[in-house]
Amino acid sequence: MSFSTKISFKKIRNTAFLLLVGGILVESCKKDPQITDSGKATDETPVVFQIPQGWPTPFYQFDNNKLSNAGFELGRKLFFDPRLSRDNTVSCGSCHQPFAAFAQLDHPVSHGVDNLLGKRNSPALFNLNWHTSFFWDGGVNHIEAQPINPIQNPVEMDENLPDIITKLNADADYRAQFKNTFGDETINSQRIFKAICQFMGMLVSNNSKYDHYMRGEAGGSMTAQELSGLQIFKTNCASCHKEPLFTDFSFRNNGLMPTAVNDSGRAHITRDIADLYKFKVPSLRNLKYSAPYMHDGRFSKLDSVLAHYDHGIQPSPTLDPALQNGIHLSVQERADLLAFLNTLNDETFIKDPRFQEPKP
Repeated sequence: MSFSTKISFKKIRNTAFLLLVGGILVESCKKDPQITDSGKATDETPVVFQIPQGWPTPFYQFDNNKLSNAGFELGRKLFFDPRLSRDNTVSCGSCHQPFAAFAQLDHPVSHGVDNLLGKRNSPALFNLNWHTSFFWDGGVNHIEAQPINPIQNPVEMDENLPDIITKLNADADYRAQFKNTFGDETINSQRIFKAICQFMGMLVSNNSKYDHYMRGEAGGSMTAQELSGLQIFKTNCASCHKEPLFTDFSFRNNGLMPTAVNDSGRAHITRDIADLYKFKVPSLRNLKYSAPYMHDGRFSKLDSVLAHYDHGIQPSPTLDPALQNGIHLSVQERADLLAFLNTLNDETFIKDPRFQEPKP
């Protein structure tokens, strides 16, 4: 492929959103909400966002979006409601399934209305408050603005906001929930996005074996192989997959051969040829649940991912400098690294009743 070829870019929606500013609110002294059998947080104990021990300050902390039990439950309902799509068949939760760490199990790319296919893998959703941009190309820079893209994407939910508002206004239960959350029954796009954000922002995954190990807690005892894998990770992977979130949120070309789709990645947004084939570095947490891997879901196994970094890297002008010589590991080193990556899986998060689809 010639990299001197002029690149064409699709028109980017011109939608501007204000970034939230304000002081930092840390409520780590409060207890987690009590959970009922239905997964709902009880009214007696408020939903609280807590920064895990040793983690950096999040980019988003609900400063202008006051967390409440009512807001969280409304956001959860909206997240799993297929009425947010044109034909009432696809919800946010269709492509972001709780049991798959809010990715889409076994689907290389997203599936939308009319069984249409996107061109990218549905990324796992957790620890979103630390993200400064969203999607594989970073096309949205704020968590409250994130839902508009899949909602309006013609191969995903293919719906428009006025029609969604009409649908929700026709539902007395929704009108009551918006009143409980915001003080009156008014349903508008800002309130819809703020409620969904209350749900998504609470998707914090920080109870893996690795987390218990770092906090010196029960359940965090590492085997010799896992500790060896941790050192291999620090030597070969940590520059991009920075602890404790296991991503640095940067955009990098990791040497994947472009497919016939020829997805330009970050350059689709910046229109800069220097960003050609760069994609957002994903977190390595919960890999057990979120296969397949890479921006286009081309690898179904982690062994295939490691093989790519060993001998599959495609040279190009925008290839990340750290990968110029590949990552070469022995058979034992691969096994040790995979053992360590397995300690990043958070079963507590996957099974948390608060995050499951609400029962009718």
